[in-house]
Amino acid sequence: MLAMLLVLGLAWLFPEPGARGGWLQPEILTKAGVALIFFLHGAALPLSALKAGTLRWPLHVVIQVTTFIVFPLLGLLILALTGPLLSSDLRLGVFYLCALPSTVSSSIAFTAAARGNVPSAVFNATLSGLLGVFLTPLWIGLLLTTAGHALPLGRVIGDLALWLLLPLALGQAARPIIGSFITAHRRRIGLIDRATILLLVYTSFADSFQQGVWSEHGFALLAGLSVGAVVLFVGVAALVNRVCRRLGFSTEDRIAAILCGSKKTLASGVPMASLIFGAHPGLGVILLPIMIYHQLQLVLCAWLVDRWSQRPL
Repeated sequence: MLAMLLVLGLAWLFPEPGARGGWLQPEILTKAGVALIFFLHGAALPLSALKAGTLRWPLHVVIQVTTFIVFPLLGLLILALTGPLLSSDLRLGVFYLCALPSTVSSSIAFTAAARGNVPSAVFNATLSGLLGVFLTPLWIGLLLTTAGHALPLGRVIGDLALWLLLPLALGQAARPIIGSFITAHRRRIGLIDRATILLLVYTSFADSFQQGVWSEHGFALLAGLSVGAVVLFVGVAALVNRVCRRLGFSTEDRIAAILCGSKKTLASGVPMASLIFGAHPGLGVILLPIMIYHQLQLVLCAWLVDRWSQRPL
C-alpha cells in the first residue's frame, strides 16, 4: 500500500516518462509487463493442487456466480443509484471493479490461514482468472453498448488471450524446468511481480495526470469510494455466508466461498485494464475503485481470518 502511494506521488510529480510518448514507452512496457506477470503465475501454479479442488461443484458454482453475476449486477445497481454523482470514467471504474475476477494468491493464502478448503480455493481462484479473460470484457462491452459506445470485443479478447493466456500456458509448460527454482525463490519472484504491477500503475496514472483528468476529482471522493467499497465487501460477504448456510456447506467450504467470492484482483485488474481500455486518458480514474477496494478487502479479510483461525480444532 505504501509503495502504491509512492508510485502515485511519482506519477503526479513526474508524469512525462510514463505518459504516452514518454521514454518508458508505456505502449510496449504495458504488454511486456502483463506477459511477465502471467508467465510467472503459470510457472508457480501447482497442477496437483488444482486437480484436488475440482470435486466440490456446488461450492464452485456459488463462488463463480458471485464473482461474475452477483458483483456485476450490484455494479449496475450502484450506477443506477448514484446517477450523475459520478463522472463517466469513475462510473466505468466502479463497474470494472465489479466485473473483475477474484484474486489468486491472497485468496489461497487467507483460506489456508483460516483453515478453510484450500484445494477448492486454488481451483476457484485459478478458474476465476481464466473466466475473467472472457467475461470481464463482455460485461464492459455490455455497459459501453448500453451507454452508446462500442468496445471491439474480438480485438480485446484476442489481446487478452495473447498477452495473458499464452504466457500463462507457457509458464505452466516451463514449470517442470523452472518450477523448483520458482518455489525456492518465491519471495523474490513475488517482488518482481509486485514491482511490475507498480510500474503499470505508474504508467496508467502518469497519462491521467498528464492529460489533466484529475482536475475534476477532489480528495473527498476517496472517502466516498472507501465507504462504498466497505459496504460492497460486507454486503457480498454476508450474502455468500447466508447462501452457504442455506446449502449446508461445511465451515471449511463456507470460508473458501467467502474469501474467494468477495475479493477482486488488482494483480490482474491493472494489466487487463491496460489491454481493454488501451490509451484511454482516464485510465487512472478507472483503476481508482479497484485500487481502493483491493486494499480494504485485505484489511477486512485479515480480520475475518483472525476470527476463523481461533475456532477450536
